[in-house]
Amino acid sequence: MTDLPIDAILPDLIAALRRQGRAVLQAPPGAGKTTRVPLAMLRAALTTGTILMLEPRRLAARAAAERMAETLGEDVGGTVGYRIRGESKVSDRTRIEVVTEGILTRRIQSDPELRGVGAVIFDEFHERSLNADLGLALCLEIADALRDDLILLAMSATLDAAPVADLMQAPILTSQGRAFPVDTRWLDRPLPRGQRFEPALADLIVQAASETGGGLLAFLPGEGEIRRTEALLKQRLPGDHHIRPLFGAMDFAAQRAAIAPASSGRKIVLATAIAETSLTIEDIRVVVDGGRARRARFDPGSGMSRLVTEKVTRAEATQRAGRAGRVAPGTAWRLWTRGEEGALQAFPPAEIEAADLAGFSLEIALWGATADALPLLNPPNPGALAEAQALLQMLGALDRAHLITAHGRQLASLPLHPRLAHMLALAGRDAAPLAALLADRDPLIGAPSDLMLRLEALRDSRGFAQTRPYGLNRPALERIRTEARRLAAATPARKQQGAALTPAQTAALAYPDRIGLRRKGDAPRYRLSGGKGAVLNDADTLAGARLIVATDLDGNPREARIRQAIAITEPELRDLFADRIVWENSCDWSRRDRRVIARQQEKLGAIALDDRLWKDAPPEALARAMLDGVRDLGLNLSEPARLFAARVALARDAGHALPDLSTGALMDRLDDWLLPCLSGVTTAEHWKRFDVLPALRAQLDWDRTQVLDRAVPGSFTTPLGRRIPIDYSGEIPEISLRLQEMFGQTTHPTVGNTPLRVTLLSPAGRPVQTTLDIPGFWDSSYDDVRRDMRGRYPRHPWPDNPREADPTLRAKPRGT
Repeated sequence: MTDLPIDAILPDLIAALRRQGRAVLQAPPGAGKTTRVPLAMLRAALTTGTILMLEPRRLAARAAAERMAETLGEDVGGTVGYRIRGESKVSDRTRIEVVTEGILTRRIQSDPELRGVGAVIFDEFHERSLNADLGLALCLEIADALRDDLILLAMSATLDAAPVADLMQAPILTSQGRAFPVDTRWLDRPLPRGQRFEPALADLIVQAASETGGGLLAFLPGEGEIRRTEALLKQRLPGDHHIRPLFGAMDFAAQRAAIAPASSGRKIVLATAIAETSLTIEDIRVVVDGGRARRARFDPGSGMSRLVTEKVTRAEATQRAGRAGRVAPGTAWRLWTRGEEGALQAFPPAEIEAADLAGFSLEIALWGATADALPLLNPPNPGALAEAQALLQMLGALDRAHLITAHGRQLASLPLHPRLAHMLALAGRDAAPLAALLADRDPLIGAPSDLMLRLEALRDSRGFAQTRPYGLNRPALERIRTEARRLAAATPARKQQGAALTPAQTAALAYPDRIGLRRKGDAPRYRLSGGKGAVLNDADTLAGARLIVATDLDGNPREARIRQAIAITEPELRDLFADRIVWENSCDWSRRDRRVIARQQEKLGAIALDDRLWKDAPPEALARAMLDGVRDLGLNLSEPARLFAARVALARDAGHALPDLSTGALMDRLDDWLLPCLSGVTTAEHWKRFDVLPALRAQLDWDRTQVLDRAVPGSFTTPLGRRIPIDYSGEIPEISLRLQEMFGQTTHPTVGNTPLRVTLLSPAGRPVQTTLDIPGFWDSSYDDVRRDMRGRYPRHPWPDNPREADPTLRAKPRGT
């Protein structure tokens, strides 16, 4: 065997594992850890059990097993084997078994002691997949409680190893590697705004190919970008340049062609992140990094996951560039400037912080644990965890206490998302094609959203191609058919009697929260049974359907765009969900109509299959709904009500125990004081005419009313014996009255020890003087007012001595 950088540290690693049974190994890409470490552990006889090594991707698992078997001079399935979804090559002689991450979880759940397994290696742990995090947590629990002899090793190329080592209570060992120098080249200036990704990357690939030699590896976010860039390059690269796409959904033959050495000419590999780690791609001297990565993001608010394209992190960019220096000095070209690199995040987020946690929640419930009790490197997103548990309860997989049910155990045994496992468990093996279809990527190109088109292509792709104007992804169709056969073989027949379920009913089993009812209006906008909104393209063939099941949404939290759906009839829904369809009565305030609307609705979740007016709605229900109207419209205080509330506020400020009648307090206590008074009030117009004063007065019993009247009287009795209201809304209480009505008043009116502000009015009701001292006014300003007013209002009395004059509101008779 050729020497590899990892070889130098293998003795220390074996000694650490022999001494402590656990370790964290850091080694850069190309150091040889994936193929050398398991063989070294086998040769050292650290355990008599099987050595399991986890790989995040099927291609990497298969390639690692083949390389180790080749090293031993054996075929795969002997000493070294692999087990991936739908395929395995192992035997009784197998001592090293390379598996994908979900395989380990299934093995642990079926055998918590991991009998026959001596060591578990977590390769490429820096990718922080959800399955790897869960697998490590479960293995740590097994080692602590059941198997103190179980050896655990986490290996990574780019990882902050200290937290992992703390979690595992394990030493860190580091291999420096032996990479050749890589010359990194950045753009001179940022890409222009609006520049499309594929043409820009194609330009950079052409430039890199013209200035360098050897194999070239370009990183792109997904299959779509790869195919579009491939089409652009075919027109621009010389004929001896062979373009090889590489992404996870390809068949193994095409993937092998991408990683194998070129028999002639120059190889140009267009790859997703699948090529960042684990795989050795022969003769790569040049890397062109598009600077983008595609990640799954789960939005707890919408309950939906979506793939988002983001900038790569610095760790990912470093890992990608390192691919150029594995076999010789190389060059790495980056589709961003050196200045832009500083804004990149350091590491990609762990999947547990951003992914759909439905499968994770089902697994920990099956294990009998809670997320906060497991030894996890990062806690799961609380919102996503709650959303996942709510979904599992809706599917019947968890009970109200979040404990797994018998149905949940059945779902956990199926290698599918819990939604699809639920569908398969209830619909039986006839649903296998649909389950495989929904679990994979869309096999049609340029087709509308209708799921029936996909099922048609799956049944007869040749006939479909002849009669339909849409493109076919034939490798995807074949992969779906293979998976459908595997699922059908693993699924029992449907238990329920009666007619087989239609495709639409089958889809509704998986997505009971995504049954959509078309909203009123011309646009194909839908309300989903789970409460969210969704919209179809106006030109979509399903745009006129009243009811649909949305099986694929883009996850937009405001209004998700429907990418895939199937029409369903109301009889199909009623037949399937008869036990969930219920009549509900509702009284709600409509902000748009500015009135209370009472309805009786036959509902499936949040959608109403039948909707009618509730003509005999009880008055209390109407009144409660009107409270929301009051909250919307605000308090409508008449002038007497406002003055009453101001009196109470003043008395409270003086220390009297009276209720708080401020606007904020009244709004907070609407249920207590206003609800009993709202009978017959159901519209904004009703509320505008409603007098709040009796409801305010009702908050004071007789004793408190007496306290208020003594402390802050509501009116002032004039010398004529007339009671006029006192306004307490300002800083100083005040009254307004005709000047002649105050004749004979020798003292200034007060409330307690507070003088009233008195505004004296002319006979026409206009203010002529405002004073806090009536006696002082008589002595000073009255003469000036008298001279002015006597000329204007000669028929009204203006005596020389107002203190001794009789108060009046009358004018002199004409002619006197």
